[in-house]
Amino acid sequence: MRDVRVVLIGGTSNVGKSTVAQVAADKLGFEYLSTDKLARHPGRPWRTPEREVPTHVAEHYGSLAVDELITSVLGHYDRLWPRIEELVTDRATAERGGTGLVLEGSALWPVRVAQLRAPRTAAVWLHADDSVVRARVHAAGRYEAATGEEQALMDKFLARTERYQSLMLDAIDRWGLDRIDAGRGQSAVELADTVIAAADAQVTVGRRSATGP
Repeated sequence: MRDVRVVLIGGTSNVGKSTVAQVAADKLGFEYLSTDKLARHPGRPWRTPEREVPTHVAEHYGSLAVDELITSVLGHYDRLWPRIEELVTDRATAERGGTGLVLEGSALWPVRVAQLRAPRTAAVWLHADDSVVRARVHAAGRYEAATGEEQALMDKFLARTERYQSLMLDAIDRWGLDRIDAGRGQSAVELADTVIAAADAQVTVGRRSATGP
């Protein structure tokens, strides 16, 4: 890999960002980090064996319309961006020999990333067909065995996720940024290799050419 020290992996929920990013970090000898660790927005509204749905998370998805959910999450990412930009810039401009970084998260909004001026930084976005994301959420939340109320929360989460991805893809294509379809049955290792190859080919952050809006 050429002299890239920061690899950003964006995408909507449940496209495999965290798994792929961890594999890519291992391959590169870089640190792995999720933007969720910087500041948390209401997370996934379904129970797991280890976790009940917090009351505030259920209220968030249960009380807001999809447009309001999108406004809420994008506002959260706007507020988080200065911390992300500082982190990326500090790691990208560190002395040679420092540990690189693979940073993943939905907070890596394409328009903001495309305007980064950090050196030695690459970015790609993972996406998948809505049916793939829906199947993954249904499996994670045991949708068929869930109560009607639990299903309604998952439905609202999915509606927000699909709307976010649609807006994200529009922005990616408008700015000529790299995106990878992660819903075609590839393994995490295969996807990590594709991410690394895309990062290696970029000439500016997120792009294989210097063109953009």
